Amino acid sequence: MKVGLYFGSFNPIHIGHLIIANQLVENSDLDQVWFVVTPHNPFKKKSSLLDNHQRLEMVYLATKDYDKLQPCDIEFNLPQPNYTVNTLFHLKERHPKNEFSIIMGEDNLKSFNKWKNFQAILDDYHVYVYPRISEGTIETQFKNHPKITKVEAPIIELSSTLIRNSIKANKNVKPLLQQDVWKYLDEMNFYR
Repeated sequence: MKVGLYFGSFNPIHIGHLIIANQLVENSDLDQVWFVVTPHNPFKKKSSLLDNHQRLEMVYLATKDYDKLQPCDIEFNLPQPNYTVNTLFHLKERHPKNEFSIIMGEDNLKSFNKWKNFQAILDDYHVYVYPRISEGTIETQFKNHPKITKVEAPIIELSSTLIRNSIKANKNVKPLLQQDVWKYLDEMNFYR
């Protein structure tokens, strides 16, 4: 089975994440997309993150009606901060029959050369890149690379930060979230 790994803190998961993942799984050779919930991104302040299991629950709620979209908590049991190359190793060990790929926004491709062991990742894994509006340029080594595929997908200018700030400001963000995620956030009084 071909599985695309969509990494993120998903704090919270929103309709933009679902649109991108669904677009990829329906318009590529991927059989499934797994949302890999990241416990702690070394580039983000940990204090702004909800508990790992609360964010995993939101991903579960958001994807439960989609057969091809799945939550994944593999990184919860890995030493922190964790790096993608380690996650890939553990997933391959746990699911040897699956063929894993990475899904990333074009903004991340622009800094991919700063990832730990990025060359080893490219040697063994395919990377699907969806369009994002961002500053900077893509390094020459990543342009026309045989393991990097740019995919057609809507450009989604929606962020979890915007949603958290809007909730804090008591604004209605219900249209930006899957219905069960919105109910869960509201009932738990998150981000207020």
